[in-house]
Amino acid sequence: MTRTGLSTEQLVQTAMDHCIFPLAQMEEVRAKGPTIFVEAEGAHVTDVRGRTYLDMMGTHTRANSLGYGNQEIAQAIYEQLATLHYVGTADNLSEPVIELSAKIASLAPGDLSRVTYVSGGSEAVETAIKIARQYHLNAGRKPRAYKIISRWNAYHGATMGALAATDWLGTRHVSEPGMTGYSFIPAPTHYRNPFGMDDATYEAFCADYLEQQILHEGPELVAAFIAEPIMQQHGVQMPSPSYFKRVREICTKYDVLLIADEVITGFGRTGAWFASYHLDLEPDIMTMAKALTAGYMPMGGVITTAAIADAMPVFRHVHTFSGHAAAAAAALTVIGIKERDGLVDKAKRDGEYLHAALREVLIDKPIVGDVRGIGMWHAVDFTGDKESRERLPVDRTKAIVAKMREKGVIVSAIGTTAFEMAPPLICTRPDFDRTVQVAAEAIDEVAAEMGLA
Repeated sequence: MTRTGLSTEQLVQTAMDHCIFPLAQMEEVRAKGPTIFVEAEGAHVTDVRGRTYLDMMGTHTRANSLGYGNQEIAQAIYEQLATLHYVGTADNLSEPVIELSAKIASLAPGDLSRVTYVSGGSEAVETAIKIARQYHLNAGRKPRAYKIISRWNAYHGATMGALAATDWLGTRHVSEPGMTGYSFIPAPTHYRNPFGMDDATYEAFCADYLEQQILHEGPELVAAFIAEPIMQQHGVQMPSPSYFKRVREICTKYDVLLIADEVITGFGRTGAWFASYHLDLEPDIMTMAKALTAGYMPMGGVITTAAIADAMPVFRHVHTFSGHAAAAAAALTVIGIKERDGLVDKAKRDGEYLHAALREVLIDKPIVGDVRGIGMWHAVDFTGDKESRERLPVDRTKAIVAKMREKGVIVSAIGTTAFEMAPPLICTRPDFDRTVQVAAEAIDEVAAEMGLA
């Protein structure tokens, strides 16, 4: 019997009868049943049937940066709930929220110093867009500026304002018509791009395209350009610092605010507190969530500069859980653990180790096209032909992920051609070694099935 008193089969059926499974292919869910996890510790998670896996994804959303079962975080949440759990929003604040805001400001790049909170990443992006538009309205130089420029294959969230800036996972078009005023430009990608350029040439083309798009839309109407410092599209797409140097110059030239969406990349995921540091990027607005609380409480946030915040006599926005005291206590504890235990530096060192191991073992395999990554975020991109770089059929990529799962290691397919790993920062090198070995076995098996071994 399970903790609910139901048998495993009854629990599965209850889930099928009463739960919705976002983004899941329902044909597959009906055939295999949902995955129901019941307990976990460290980087290992156990399902309702008693099978234990090494979770190299930090859960689907990559939020779990400190692993499962951390009693220190749980205790901090409990103590805050028992002391003062909620005080509302607007000008009501709790002590942990104030302390957290100062801490985030001390870690953030550039002049970012003013913070507001929400419940997750989508709402953080929604809030950032509102800040950009209201800033321009109040600053007076571009009072009609409302347009947002995003990028092909970007993912910025699932609420309607964030969704309008999203071009990934098939989530936007099915909800259209949606918000107006959004447009998209090409984004730098490694290994493949739609124009067949080499990576450096394409990256420069993408940066120059931003200026042309601003001119096309009308500089006086463009409020902001939003970008993930490292895009998730097809797996961990990181440009060179020169790309964002040019982007920063263009945004400054046309008084367009630069929003860095660090929902995935913030708080140590890339081996720095924020990925912007790798790219010498100083955004005007930055979003955050996920690893902020290591997934222990729902929380997101937006940080901007004093100049932008002070230009708004009233920020006309409200959120019920804008600064929940227990979520702030969780975030403070998470940041404290990462600082005390040196986990951000560890993520950098371990990322170099994992990347080297993946390349050494996998890069020469006949269906592996590229291995890329940084810190605790890596991707293996597949091809059916190394010379032409044609895409491996998506069902073969999914088969590799499924075989790895059968062997006890969880990774995730990303896009149509790659799988990714975003392990907790506490993972060990034996965990990485096991993952590389399992990946090699799964890739060899799929290649053999295709007659490419």
